[in-house]
Amino acid sequence: MKTFKVLTIIFLGSLFIACGGSSTQKNNFSIQTNTENNAIQLGKTLELKLKNPKNIKVSSVSYTLDGNPIQPSSLIQDFKLGEHDLQATITYDGDTETVTQKLSVLNDTAPKILSYEIVNSYPHDITSYTQGLEFYNGTLYESTGQYGESKLRTLDYKAGTVTKNVPLAKEYFGEGLTVLNNNVYLLTWLEGTGFVYDAKTLERKSSFKYGESKEGWGLCNDNTTLYKSDGTSHIWLLNPDTLVEEDHIQVFTNRGKIGRLNELEWINGKIYANIYQKDGVVIINPKNGATEAVIDFSPLKKLVTQHQGLDVLNGIAYNPDTETIFVTGKRWDKLFEVRITEK
Repeated sequence: MKTFKVLTIIFLGSLFIACGGSSTQKNNFSIQTNTENNAIQLGKTLELKLKNPKNIKVSSVSYTLDGNPIQPSSLIQDFKLGEHDLQATITYDGDTETVTQKLSVLNDTAPKILSYEIVNSYPHDITSYTQGLEFYNGTLYESTGQYGESKLRTLDYKAGTVTKNVPLAKEYFGEGLTVLNNNVYLLTWLEGTGFVYDAKTLERKSSFKYGESKEGWGLCNDNTTLYKSDGTSHIWLLNPDTLVEEDHIQVFTNRGKIGRLNELEWINGKIYANIYQKDGVVIINPKNGATEAVIDFSPLKKLVTQHQGLDVLNGIAYNPDTETIFVTGKRWDKLFEVRITEK
């Protein structure tokens, strides 16, 4: 299958071509760039010129990108991907004027297309509206959603049985989870609240509020930082001690941004992210947000029991003991163990 066709199947409706912004207010000046739709790929040189239609005598012009000074001719290399604020500050006749517009930084290569092989399959609770899935110290943790049905649980995945089960209050819609330093961090969807549980007992220890992130969708960690998706193209970096959102990345390809990022998993230095309702997974560079590869898991849905409540792929868990990945879906009766392969 050609790369374009695979990308279209997985990300139709999720890939938004970057487009340039316009000035936020009327000015005597504007910024002219050598970009198309105010989007530039990594490794390209950004050329800036000041448009001065009134031929005002200008004393000086300086440019910044997200507040950092840049030259009128600048190599775009060590930048995070996504939308940035490009600003020109102009002095003339003893006055100062600023002009700001959006500039999108894109990746310089298209994502690789990866495949998978099924190693094994295991029984899975067909009533489980799976949201989060993660191995920790040999135990598989799962969170489920829906109001009145949301739970935090541990599983004996080989037997397909639940070993511990903690329901959430009916006013909470459970979302993704991650486990770090014997703490389970679990999100809720629209309630703006996350919970912290003891990883051994599943006893709730505390709660926390979100910052700038819109909603609660997915979580993963790299042993020092929590990564949180909110259903947009953003992934937020949280301090696990304070649970404050300290930074973020934007997930982009060489063409535009990837939206509806959902369940997350940290695997060998990369973030694997499920795209909600697309049965596909993107592999993300956590340093700059670049989408490095995509995996189409849509054939798996045909291998589970077909029923009225069957929903989309959701749930990615890496097992370091087997070095394999486990995936399932909402109300799927199977948990698949897979290995990722080159196309």
